[in-house]
Amino acid sequence: QVQLVESGGGLVQPGGSLRLSCAASGIRFSFYRVGWYRQAPGNQRELVAEITVGGTTNYADSVKGRFTISRDNAENMVYLQLNSLNPGDTAVYSCNCRTNLRTYWGRGTQVTVSS
Repeated sequence: QVQLVESGGGLVQPGGSLRLSCAASGIRFSFYRVGWYRQAPGNQRELVAEITVGGTTNYADSVKGRFTISRDNAENMVYLQLNSLNPGDTAVYSCNCRTNLRTYWGRGTQVTVSS
């Protein structure tokens, strides 16, 4: 069975940083594109960052230069480094992995940016 589990969320002040982690079991992240999404109350879920099998990355315009997605294939982990956070970044952040059969989602981790 496949399971994705996010961690690393929390409360941080504006300008602060967090590192989110996504751990996978039952699937190898290195074989697939992996993405981070976020959803704030009242908003639809949006793609924040993604990384391809070849290591190509893509970011939403709102986070370019502030967020960095990376993977550790040996540990079967994908990370999202969040820097220069502002209140607009407050959301539930979820990782996903798209295969030919289906797309897998984690349950998400809450990021709250507030003074």
